[in-house]
Amino acid sequence: MELVQDNLPPAAAFEITAEAPADIVAREALLDRAMGVNRKRKSSEKLRRGRLPAEGLVFVARDAVGRLVGTVRLWDVAVKLPISPSSGETGGGNAAALLLGPLAVDPCAKSAGIGSALMRHAIAEARRLGHGAIVLVGDEAYYGRFGFSSAATGRLAMPGPFEKHRLLALELEPGALAGAEGVIVATGRAAARLRRAAFDQSRYPRSSTAARTATSPPTCRRRPSACPA
Repeated sequence: MELVQDNLPPAAAFEITAEAPADIVAREALLDRAMGVNRKRKSSEKLRRGRLPAEGLVFVARDAVGRLVGTVRLWDVAVKLPISPSSGETGGGNAAALLLGPLAVDPCAKSAGIGSALMRHAIAEARRLGHGAIVLVGDEAYYGRFGFSSAATGRLAMPGPFEKHRLLALELEPGALAGAEGVIVATGRAAARLRRAAFDQSRYPRSSTAARTATSPPTCRRRPSACPA
């Protein structure tokens, strides 16, 4: 998926709202269109699998007729912090952070400023809720405009293969990731089996005409390209 550029004029009106349970089918279909069916093989997925997103940090963008055209979610994670030699402690502490992603925009709604708007909204809400830092895997050429860089991630790693230069972070509180090291770990709320079963049923409905319509791809066809994980 091509991400939008901030200097392009909006192509259509849209609004950002909290994701609702009824959005799951449309969101998953959008992610498949924008990122491809192999999207769940990314290292970031290991920090999301079996977990619920961070509370209050799941957003969607809707167009003028209410169709879901963008999505972003953030997830609770933790990083290891070093212990000062003068403290006398024997182990390191952990610092809470957020993992951002996936961020995706419907290929049919590109160049409308949706990706940038979702990013700014997510960052603002994370800061309002008191979170200290956000990490993600993506291109600094795009995410640098929102304050992300690799300055604080040099000693951090994802739980699987990843491109080191694409592991970026934004400190919402100065020094939140100072000295952070090691593999990022998931700390989010575990998704109950019942909730997962309900998700599977909603994604693969057997008899709902409305659900089948929601998952049908739009008329345009664009090849999915690299998207933020």
